[in-house]
Amino acid sequence: EVEKIWIKITSLSLTESRITADETIQQLFVECRLNSFIAEETPLSLPKPTGGQRIHYNYSTVINLDKEDNHAEREYLKSILLKPDLPADSLKFTVVSDPPDDEQDLECEDIGFAYVSLKEIFQKQRDIIEQDIDVFDSQDASTVIGKLRVTVEALNALRSVHEECKNE
Repeated sequence: EVEKIWIKITSLSLTESRITADETIQQLFVECRLNSFIAEETPLSLPKPTGGQRIHYNYSTVINLDKEDNHAEREYLKSILLKPDLPADSLKFTVVSDPPDDEQDLECEDIGFAYVSLKEIFQKQRDIIEQDIDVFDSQDASTVIGKLRVTVEALNALRSVHEECKNE
């Protein structure tokens, strides 16, 4: 069985905030990162959703964790499971503003962050399926600017890594 974490970024909605008010923010894409190893991003940037709408990415990616090629990633997952003091937010989703084609002097800008704790998935023994997670303002971590609907199927991989820990 190929060990992997399967991630799906389904959709994004925004609440009223500086983001919805900012006219320079027009197109958004989402990046997903496992610690410092792997970053994947939605191939499309979509027009910023307005009041109550959702934009749909329906983008899936897989982080492979087979023993041969992914030693560092496995070691990182082991450390999440074994070290209680390690930060639990192990999957980080970043909502990024993609400047319009006619505004090439503008940079891509991180506008919000959302997190999924792999440790929590393991503790609860439950994958996250089509769940809305809070997106926090990149400039103010206490402000929720929207909801990102994601699926993270990691439990089998985490169980396998955990078994390996026990056998070492």
